[in-house]
Amino acid sequence: MTAILVSGLVGLVGTLLGTPLLIRYLQVKEYGQFIRQDGPQGHFTKRGTPTMGGVVIILSTVAGYALANLSELRTPRASGVLLLYLVVGLGLIGFLDDFEKISKQRSLGLRAWQKIVGQAFIGISFAVMALRFTDRDGVAPASTRVSFARDTSLDLAFAGALVGLLLFILWANFLITAWSNAVNLTDGLDGLAAGASAMVFAAYTLIGVWQTNQSCLYGHSDVVATTCYQVRDPRDLAMVSAALMGASFGFLWWNASPAKIFMGDTGSLALGGAVAGLSILTRTEFLAVVLGGLFLAEVMSDVIQIASFKATGKRVFRMAPLHHHFELGGWTEVNVVIRFWIIAGLCVVAGLGLFYAEFLVA
Repeated sequence: MTAILVSGLVGLVGTLLGTPLLIRYLQVKEYGQFIRQDGPQGHFTKRGTPTMGGVVIILSTVAGYALANLSELRTPRASGVLLLYLVVGLGLIGFLDDFEKISKQRSLGLRAWQKIVGQAFIGISFAVMALRFTDRDGVAPASTRVSFARDTSLDLAFAGALVGLLLFILWANFLITAWSNAVNLTDGLDGLAAGASAMVFAAYTLIGVWQTNQSCLYGHSDVVATTCYQVRDPRDLAMVSAALMGASFGFLWWNASPAKIFMGDTGSLALGGAVAGLSILTRTEFLAVVLGGLFLAEVMSDVIQIASFKATGKRVFRMAPLHHHFELGGWTEVNVVIRFWIIAGLCVVAGLGLFYAEFLVA
């Protein structure tokens, strides 16, 4: 438990103290955010606000996990390292995209094919490695079984190991792409994505702690075989989750309205990848849909808007994603953010309730 607390504290302090340093550096370099022309008019005042704040979130998360392990003189485990690989890898793609925008003074960053190739490389390599690195009990960081609050009987390897590997790669990359895009779309108002992400990572910290205490692998004498969790390295996943939670909260101090810095694609892709990675490695792939219900609503509003316009020529929402719909309806930015935080919190509570209810039923 000490390592988890250290990880969260380091993540929090890292962004609280590191973000203003990055703000001053970006202001000197005149690296500022571009604002979409068709968005709410009030957003034009944000033009030029420093971006790429996700760099501090990522560095603080890595530092939190490293120092937490150092505090107990323990070796990092495969699941924690793999999760950080996914976070840093997607963050690097986002960083290149952000840097392309600000260095060339245009609203478009990397080309679509460049993003797809980069995300595919990170996603495929993560998926392949997640099925390797088994421990002495033969448990890998991930499983080919589709999961809700734990692995279900639906196994992607129903037709053999090779088919299972290929289907798992497709499934994992779908989750990574979906969650990274969902958080990216949510990051459109000051503090919205950072606050919602902190809540989701808080939930995954609790899930990691619970799975550690009820692990099948640690030989707890009070754990019944049908209720224990066959998850490799749940403590490490809780440590990374705590670091992400702390880093998101610390960043929120500077990102809350009026934002002094934006996380940019650097942060949103990394945080979305973290949600996807946690859902895969903790075996809670469909439970994550409930925990991250706000992110799901944001991305679905975009999908519905595009589908409706292409099919009928009419828009369902005033503007997508969903938070802009309410802004154009007369809500202030702060009202939208606070109310969406409430929704995010309710989704997290519902998800944790389902997680515990599944344990009781099992």
